[in-house]
Amino acid sequence: MNFDVDLILSQLPAILSGLRVTVAIWIASTLGGLILGFLVATLRQFGPLWLGLILRFFVEILRGTPFLVQIFLLYFGGPAIGLRLDPIPAGLIGLTIYGAAYFSEIFRAGFRAIPPGHVEAAECVGLTRAQIIRRILLPEMTMLVLPQCVNMTILLVKETAVLSIITVPEMTMVIGAIGSQQYAFVEAMFLLALFYWLLVEVCGWLGRFSERRLSKFRFS
Repeated sequence: MNFDVDLILSQLPAILSGLRVTVAIWIASTLGGLILGFLVATLRQFGPLWLGLILRFFVEILRGTPFLVQIFLLYFGGPAIGLRLDPIPAGLIGLTIYGAAYFSEIFRAGFRAIPPGHVEAAECVGLTRAQIIRRILLPEMTMLVLPQCVNMTILLVKETAVLSIITVPEMTMVIGAIGSQQYAFVEAMFLLALFYWLLVEVCGWLGRFSERRLSKFRFS
């Protein structure tokens, strides 16, 4: 493969623009998914039974259908019910909800992994449910779920490529268009794979760094 460096340099502003969109959507949807997933897991674990059953139903639907189908229904099917979204908001909302379903299961497993005696001891000293979650469950659960959360975050960065289907100007759409226009599709896909690999490596490094820091804090 004859990699055309001049072609890459000439298209660098567009490539960097696509990279910025990818990173921005990835970070925002990951943070939103973490928050929403934790809320769903908390309500399923400590909320009323009827609410837990409803949330479980939606979580199973989201986990049981491909993200491609979900984003199609949100973007192209939304107008049928009066929901009209631009590509970037649709992609951000879709990826956030998709991630939240998986994060909620990770957090729910983390809640169940904590010995019941810790919660019972907290109740005996008069802590409220909110205080138990904030001061007992959340700190203990963090180390247990961190590796799984990092893996899910890596999956989300790769799922951003699907957003090109609804014309979100992220890396896949931008670099793919450059490859088609310049008749250098193989080179473009190689460059795209390289960018995603670098993002995954950065995410993995941050996850390992966080795990080391939390381990020192926990056992110091």
